Amino acid sequence: MKGPVKLAIAGAGAIGKRHAEAIAVSPDAVLHSIVDPSDEGRAYAIRIGAEWHASLTALFEAGRPDGVIIATPNQIHVANALDCIAAGVPALIEKPLATDVEAARDLVASGERAGVPLLVGHHRRHNPLIALAKRHIADGLLGTVVAVHGMFWLFKPDEYFDTQWRREPGAGPVFLNLIHDIDLLRHLIGEIVSVHALTSNAVRGNAVEETAALVFRFDNGALGSFSLSDTIVAPWSWELTAVENPAYPATGQSCYFIGGTHGSMELPNGRVWTNAGARSWWEPISAASYPVSREDPLVCQINQFIRVIRGEEPPLAPASEGLNTLRVIDAVQRSARSGLAVTL
Repeated sequence: MKGPVKLAIAGAGAIGKRHAEAIAVSPDAVLHSIVDPSDEGRAYAIRIGAEWHASLTALFEAGRPDGVIIATPNQIHVANALDCIAAGVPALIEKPLATDVEAARDLVASGERAGVPLLVGHHRRHNPLIALAKRHIADGLLGTVVAVHGMFWLFKPDEYFDTQWRREPGAGPVFLNLIHDIDLLRHLIGEIVSVHALTSNAVRGNAVEETAALVFRFDNGALGSFSLSDTIVAPWSWELTAVENPAYPATGQSCYFIGGTHGSMELPNGRVWTNAGARSWWEPISAASYPVSREDPLVCQINQFIRVIRGEEPPLAPASEGLNTLRVIDAVQRSARSGLAVTL
């Protein structure tokens, strides 16, 4: 494939617009069109000088792009992706892949049968500091990974919940936020094979959870814990520590802690703690930081999507990985309802 890759964006909401910005700074991509049935979507396309189509059907009838980014509401991700498969067009599907495991499984199978690449928008995997952390773990810098702890503590203001659907089951931090954290932990540590979760809505009293506590086991024997809440004023969440999205104020803190037999790592600040000599609580311990580039993961994700479309490499976050992360989230929700541990 010669020349810039032509990408269409389905959905002109906040994340769709961020994808358009990422395409604009990629030398190997060009925005083909905006697909959105709303007047706002059409106005946005006109404002940025892009073609506009009311539906994917209209898009494919007018002219085939090289790839489609699906940033539509979660409930129609599967239908949109199936339209792309039918047209033979690779798709990058924003997370979650689907609203339930069965639909996600069927979608993955459909893409594989058709030979059409499907990617999921777990963009944090594309962050250079995550790539470096994964290399450190694989190279044995931490020794055998024994435990991991993560936090998502922040405060969503009252006006956030003025929108009705945000007060309903499925719109809480487990599905909207934890799904990103679980995907990163799977990517770094390995598959999660069991989870035990508790949830609470004791502060706001909405029908959806606002706080959760989790314990999980990885297939390599490591144990994990995670504390999650969108009703705590605190600096410890990926959003407030990773400096990925300028909409969030940076706190300079970390929210993941990975411990091994030879050292421990903080993320996203990347500090690695080790003993200079013998490994012992009696010995001095110090932290080393490793330089890493600060690239926008959304731009990195677009560039990788381009290479996948060109057939140069496999997806870093294929739809099958989105399915496996969704399976863990489903297990978390089932465990919270039953009060029992769930084996995947």
